[in-house]
Amino acid sequence: MRGIHHLEAFLEMLSAERGAAANTLAAYRRDIEDFGAFLAARKRGLSEAGAEDVSAYLASLAVAGLATATQARRLSALRRFHRFLYGEGVRGDDPTALAEAPKKRRALPKILSAEEVLAMLTVAAAEAGNAERPPARRLVAARLAALIEVAYATGLRVSELVGLTNAAARPDLAMLTVRGKGGKERIVPLSDRARAAIAAYVALRDAAPGAGRRWLFPAESESGHLTRQSFGRDLKWLASAAGVPPAKVSPHVLRHAFASHLLAGGADLRVVQALLGHADIATTEIYTHVLDERLKALVNEHHPLATREAAGPAAGG
Repeated sequence: MRGIHHLEAFLEMLSAERGAAANTLAAYRRDIEDFGAFLAARKRGLSEAGAEDVSAYLASLAVAGLATATQARRLSALRRFHRFLYGEGVRGDDPTALAEAPKKRRALPKILSAEEVLAMLTVAAAEAGNAERPPARRLVAARLAALIEVAYATGLRVSELVGLTNAAARPDLAMLTVRGKGGKERIVPLSDRARAAIAAYVALRDAAPGAGRRWLFPAESESGHLTRQSFGRDLKWLASAAGVPPAKVSPHVLRHAFASHLLAGGADLRVVQALLGHADIATTEIYTHVLDERLKALVNEHHPLATREAAGPAAGG
């Protein structure tokens, strides 16, 4: 493969100057060597690609059925490699400059119905209130009920939820101040149901030996609070007990349910964006698919011609 020494120099730069890990270097090598093999079939070396070669290579990846994420990663590797060649004076141009990354289709989030959320809360409350159950099991059930109520009432990210401090247990607390991604703070309302669930959980928690006082959901973990993995396992157990398919349920799905159900109920998209802590409204817009049926019903109910029979104009006499 002609030009392989340029690849070795590029990888050496990534390792020495950027501190790239071995796995990262191996991934760059595989991607660029694949492009090199494509160029070799065209009688070109690694440093000799033109814009048409890059376009043809990307087209070949699509024809081969590679995932859009893989195609985008390959293009990213080629861009970085050719910028290196330009910076080193090996080339006077960048053949990847005008190449377009394949557009990723965003997967729609899994959504729980309000009935499914209520079914899980009902089972958790029954387990927590059953005096015949072992105290440890009642505590886990009460904790789950509190977690779900808070998640469904606020749309908190999982990390924000499990990392709540004990200040969130104040019975008069109407709002939570949350520090989200990038250290940005936002305020989210706390419902009466969520406060009641927290109070019921805290009563059982504080009766248990060795209860922590810093975190709302303390645990024997490195962080000192419940981990998202433990929450996820408990949530799937609860889903199974409530007759909800466990495959549909994860801590993050509760955030999706919060956003989707608010929008379906008529909430403004900008308000939901603020509550979720999304920097870009485009991230929030993925939930608007739940509005389709509501908008159809709205048109059918209020449009002056929507309910008329399609029988044509009345016959004149």
